Amino acid sequence: MDKKKKLLPIPIGYDAYTMWDKWAQLRVGLRAIMRSTRDRSGGNELVCGNHFLYQENPEFSVVADIEGPGIMYFWRTNFWHGSPWHYEIDGKDNLVEETATSQRMEAHTYRWDKDIPPHKFIPEKQFPEPLALTWTKNHGADLNWVPVPFEKSFRMAYSKTNYGTGYGIFHKFLPEIELSQPLKSFDWNAEPKQEVIDLFNSAGADIAPSNIPELTGEVDLLPNYPTEIANIANTKGQIRAIKFSVDKQDAVNLGSSWLKITWDDRKIASIDCPVAMFFGAANLYNRDDREFLVKSIPVSIKFTEINCELSCYFPMPFSSSVKIELISRSSQPIKNVKYSIRYEESDVIDSSAYFHATYADFLQPEKGKDLVFLDTKYVEGGGDWTGHFVGTTFIFTKQNYLRTLEGIQRFFFDDAEHPHGYGTGSEEWGGGGDYWGGHNTTLPLAGHPCGHNKPPKILNHKKKETENYQNPLDLVHSAYRFLLADLMPFGKNARIQFEHGAENETNEHYESVTYWYGTPTASLILTDELDIGNEVSEKEHLYSVKSASNVSEVESRYEWGVDHLDGDEIYPSHTELERHHTGESQFTLQINSENIGVMLRRKFDYLYPNQRAEVFVKKETKWISQGFWYSPGSNTCVLAQPKTNKWQAEAEEEPPVNEERTVNRRFYESEFYIGKSFTKGLNKIEIKIVFAPKEKELWKGHPFPEKSAWSEIRYSAYSYIEPVCED
Repeated sequence: MDKKKKLLPIPIGYDAYTMWDKWAQLRVGLRAIMRSTRDRSGGNELVCGNHFLYQENPEFSVVADIEGPGIMYFWRTNFWHGSPWHYEIDGKDNLVEETATSQRMEAHTYRWDKDIPPHKFIPEKQFPEPLALTWTKNHGADLNWVPVPFEKSFRMAYSKTNYGTGYGIFHKFLPEIELSQPLKSFDWNAEPKQEVIDLFNSAGADIAPSNIPELTGEVDLLPNYPTEIANIANTKGQIRAIKFSVDKQDAVNLGSSWLKITWDDRKIASIDCPVAMFFGAANLYNRDDREFLVKSIPVSIKFTEINCELSCYFPMPFSSSVKIELISRSSQPIKNVKYSIRYEESDVIDSSAYFHATYADFLQPEKGKDLVFLDTKYVEGGGDWTGHFVGTTFIFTKQNYLRTLEGIQRFFFDDAEHPHGYGTGSEEWGGGGDYWGGHNTTLPLAGHPCGHNKPPKILNHKKKETENYQNPLDLVHSAYRFLLADLMPFGKNARIQFEHGAENETNEHYESVTYWYGTPTASLILTDELDIGNEVSEKEHLYSVKSASNVSEVESRYEWGVDHLDGDEIYPSHTELERHHTGESQFTLQINSENIGVMLRRKFDYLYPNQRAEVFVKKETKWISQGFWYSPGSNTCVLAQPKTNKWQAEAEEEPPVNEERTVNRRFYESEFYIGKSFTKGLNKIEIKIVFAPKEKELWKGHPFPEKSAWSEIRYSAYSYIEPVCED
């Protein structure tokens, strides 16, 4: 019998930080979603801001609306914009703001000055630095890493809409999975654990255990020749620290060298990327003698008077062996490279996954198409993987062309065709705003370490006109973003995509390293699909429906980006059969009897707003409610912006002027999770969907173009299973 991975309690809330040494632990049954103010058409209208699901009043424009238990782990806005923010938890409204809120117009004028007054989140005790940072610390954004759990529902709404950009990361849970603590709604009287604050403040410090075995040495790297740094054999454990040090005169050459790490004699290295990018930067060029290029929790790049020191503290489990190599790309030897590898013996791999750093090079990005930083279907031999996405380092220009940063992110997990996550600008993913004002910054989990604010050489993106310059590395910009509490699990596959420019129009040379944990086996398997409108499929699945429309053809698209660019069609529309109802539907789906829970995925027509239904599962002879399945908004959103141009200070205080924005992106997907008490040991489940609408207007006095209904195109059943250990 195949040996199964141990599924340990999932760290949640502040435990997700204090148990950072469990970063590699599998999170089967956890789903991350990312919501934002993006332009739904795939363009960049109002710089991907001001697009709201709906608006209840001029001071309550809704960005995120989630029903059921979960946790918000991160929210980012541009400067103070939107503040005060409504954190509506379980139906109770709470205001969070920052101190610039009361002086918006004044702050607008001094926001990029050298000497600016400090600003903080309010209430400060619940949202202290460095978990919650304002634009005065990170150049252009307000960032909140304080976990905000909720038991029933959560809504994020903005009181002001001027430059109302933002995105947030949420976790949802399969019912009955074991968590590190009970999920209880946010306590407004409690303060974050000091241990969490200490972890954030320890960025750049050595946070790994010190009293464990250590391999040390010194090597010379010969040009284009692999040098073995470490070869740990016949041991089960995990790497806790990897360090390199070199004379800072050789730092750039070491940064351009290649790092390869192979676990357990696998055929393909799981870490295979440039050294500098592995440690969070485009290169190791330190033009202004900063102490730290990267000062984050998991990796750091530090300069002393003599040396450049690189450190990594991502936990990296293995079953039997580790091989670490460096390959120089320099034409000259790199002398006296010191290394230290600390590891511990343990059986952590039995409940965890391998660490991966996957490199991608985009010399000439494809017009209109996202850059695919990672597709686990095709890496390291391909196939199914269970794991979680934990970050990126990416170069977004090599000629100081920052318009590439207008591109958003799209993340797809487990065969999904609609993104689980969509962000806003790329610098916003990297913890900044407005291109960080051109400044460099390094934070515990995000940063912009490389690239000159005003380099001595400027290249015109289109005409390639040049002026004199001192060092071409001044023109190379990169950013990093690490996911700890807000990591993004998957049970079959993951695809991480970034736009290159507002409409995927730029031809900049990108490079990326994507950090992820993964074990080469599935924990989520497709077991059945019901195609609505297909008579054979409906009959096989015992499908019935009440108060329904006739089946009709819908021609539309998914939300993948612009459909046309420069006259060329990028994403053609396609046709699906669809039915919608305001009554109920019933059907049966096949599942794996060894499941530990089931995920239902529904493809539907997003034309109908705020689709909500109560889900029942038949247990013996009774229908038992599993909760509500809710998909807020529609393919029509409200564009809410002041009358005055957002770049003018007067816009800060103006109420919004609302407009409809409807896009031809009607195909959406949504998921619902059913606990093992209703699924384990069974090879099929009977489902009943009862329409339970949430009546909402697009904004007060202005209804959505269509009335709400429950739309059905396809239902898919995925069974969660215990992942198998690799031989």
